[in-house]
Amino acid sequence: MELQDKIAIVTGGASGIGRGLVQRFHQEGARHVVVVDRDEAGAKAAASEVGGTGVAADVSDEEAISRLVAQTEAAHGGVDLFVSNAGYVTIGGLEAPVADLERMWGVHVLAHLYAARAVLPGMIERGSGYLLSTASAAGLLSQFGSLHYAVTKHAAVALAEWIAITHGHQGIGVSVLCPQAVETNIGQNSPDREKMNAGPGAGVASQDGVLKPDDVAQVVIDALREERFHVLPHPDVREYVKRKGADVDRWIGGMQRWQGSMFSAEDHPANWLTRKN
Repeated sequence: MELQDKIAIVTGGASGIGRGLVQRFHQEGARHVVVVDRDEAGAKAAASEVGGTGVAADVSDEEAISRLVAQTEAAHGGVDLFVSNAGYVTIGGLEAPVADLERMWGVHVLAHLYAARAVLPGMIERGSGYLLSTASAAGLLSQFGSLHYAVTKHAAVALAEWIAITHGHQGIGVSVLCPQAVETNIGQNSPDREKMNAGPGAGVASQDGVLKPDDVAQVVIDALREERFHVLPHPDVREYVKRKGADVDRWIGGMQRWQGSMFSAEDHPANWLTRKN
């Protein structure tokens, strides 16, 4: 997919990866970019930089997403690319409240479903369209210390796979973005930001380097052009996925050892369920 003269919607677009994509899409010649974020001021600021439209919306609200798509189509024409990028992370294991998982499920999984429901009918009618979902390397591997993040990001990848398999023959392209550490404010947006910044294992994702949003945007542009399903800004992730697929038991054993090296015996996630507060 080429971005020239395309209409794109980017959620979580006020900062980080989302803002980097907004700017790069504009540079690639997108006709109009709609920037969506809970932070209305941030969304409008990012949009103003590219002559786009900034919108405040809760991506876990299906009516809000349907309304967003309808308004975009009425004002600018059919949506060519929908980027479901909004996300956040928490710390916790089996002991964490189910309500926390449900909230994250809405942002990391249902939001992608709602976007697909809203844009696919028009895309299929036109014979072309593209969905890009930000899932994280955690969606292909796992996430130490965050059960909810690991589960919802895996589900995001599974949803993208299903859409690609089911609707690919109708001209629908699908890619899933799975980076490791990127310079964003995802930690500051987390309700567990203090734990994330100071807790054991906080630097796990940065093991293979911390990329800038511009670096990620370049990889995304290349992947869209080639219509690759996996978008892997950190090349090491591809090798990790191969190892996991070749021998999952060995991979799990390696992950167990790595996790053990990141946490003290007292703070190990295995103890979170039964520890005294």
